[in-house]
Amino acid sequence: MTTIAIIGAGRGLGAAVARKFGDEGFDVALISRSQDRVDALAADLTDQGIRARGYAASVRDPVALVAALNRASQELSPIEVVQYSPIPQPEFLRPVLETTLADLTAAVEFFLYGPVTAVNHVLPQMRTLGRGTVLFVNGGSGARPNPRVAGTSAAFAAEGAYATMLHDVLAADNIHIGQLIIPGAIRPGHPFNDPTVLADTLWAMHSNRDTFRVFTENLDS
Repeated sequence: MTTIAIIGAGRGLGAAVARKFGDEGFDVALISRSQDRVDALAADLTDQGIRARGYAASVRDPVALVAALNRASQELSPIEVVQYSPIPQPEFLRPVLETTLADLTAAVEFFLYGPVTAVNHVLPQMRTLGRGTVLFVNGGSGARPNPRVAGTSAAFAAEGAYATMLHDVLAADNIHIGQLIIPGAIRPGHPFNDPTVLADTLWAMHSNRDTFRVFTENLDS
């Protein structure tokens, strides 16, 4: 048995992905800033027969993030899949002319330094397993810069470039990198952006391993 680590786990997409991968036989490590929140989610999953535990860590704190991932692999099982999908903070969603250096610094720490920390930690486990998947989840500004949301536009671009490079160099190690672009909001009941539908999409990206970037719908829709 192996583990999926969901970084940025919450009641929407994170919970749906946890249920999907858990039903497919994965242990589930839920990582978020609130210990109470991930503990409650882990309890719900446990009641559904899924082995899950919660770990508190900020993606902007490399020491805490590594500690959470390390505990997950020790208390559950080796990490085979990482989903990186923390929700952007409000200061990342300001217009470009209102965005400060501090805003951009925080966004880059959130969406570039965090993934680099996580990937560097889990790669040895994936190489030992002989397989692995890293799934990045971004909004529409991850593919098309939007001056109304400067922080995510700049930081998602960096994250996307990092993911692309990983995809190119890790394929030979049987480690798949994927990026899911979700234009607009995650909306229950939406035909493409409902959390359960998105969880199925992410499972397909992991299991099929044939596509790097997937759009849930056209950016112009």
